[in-house]
Amino acid sequence: MMNNETLTARAPITLSILRIMSGLLFLSYGTQKVLSFPAGERAGSALSLDGPGAYSGFIELVTGALIALGLFTRPAAFLASGTMAAAYFIGHAPQGFFPVNNGGAGAILFCFVFLYFVFAGAGPISVDHARRTTP
Repeated sequence: MMNNETLTARAPITLSILRIMSGLLFLSYGTQKVLSFPAGERAGSALSLDGPGAYSGFIELVTGALIALGLFTRPAAFLASGTMAAAYFIGHAPQGFFPVNNGGAGAILFCFVFLYFVFAGAGPISVDHARRTTP
């Protein structure tokens, strides 16, 4: 049976799992925009370098990989969080007030999850943790 002590003891591992999955999901947006994989509406769109949406593809690619690996997690998460805040206010908010209607719920969620990583760090399953604990 789960109790508060057991759940609290598992929180660091769960932080790492949340970071890995969020980083991989964010990375997939970058791979689509920059590497055209997977195929889709935005495939290859970053290669034009014609505006904030294009630049965000490169940020998603690099920060998504860093966050997934847990390498330079805090600065990468800070940049990713700011990118998603900008994406929301530039790309989604002008389309309406409610995120469920303007398509911006994902951007807001990424923004705040990454902001959490800025403060919480990478967790124990990370390159950052391995670098800190290796003599």
